Amino acid sequence: MQKTILIAEDYADTRSYMKFLLEDYGYEVLEAENGEKAVEVVKQKAPNLILMDISMPIMDGLTATKIIRHFDGMAKLPIIAVTAYGKSYYRQAIEAGCDDLINKPLDPDILKPILNQYLGQ
Repeated sequence: MQKTILIAEDYADTRSYMKFLLEDYGYEVLEAENGEKAVEVVKQKAPNLILMDISMPIMDGLTATKIIRHFDGMAKLPIIAVTAYGKSYYRQAIEAGCDDLINKPLDPDILKPILNQYLGQ
């Protein structure tokens, strides 16, 4: 069965690039342009993994992660923080409930092994 990944990212061009990579890897992709939308998508679709931008309008990724972690069955959902701010946000991301953090721009050589690690591919 094809695994589903939610991309929570406010910049459309970055979402498009991420979607291209993920679909090329064989994943189904869902999209959300802010944390509030990400929360709604998770309620409706229950993805297998989330790539969560930290800095987004309306609701940031750390707040969205905290909310998602309280949903039934979502305690173990892999949520990977994605940020252009580097590892300086690592501790905050982990404390919010993220499992890991990767930097933007996304490097396919880093992204693919992380997806394999969390999705068991």
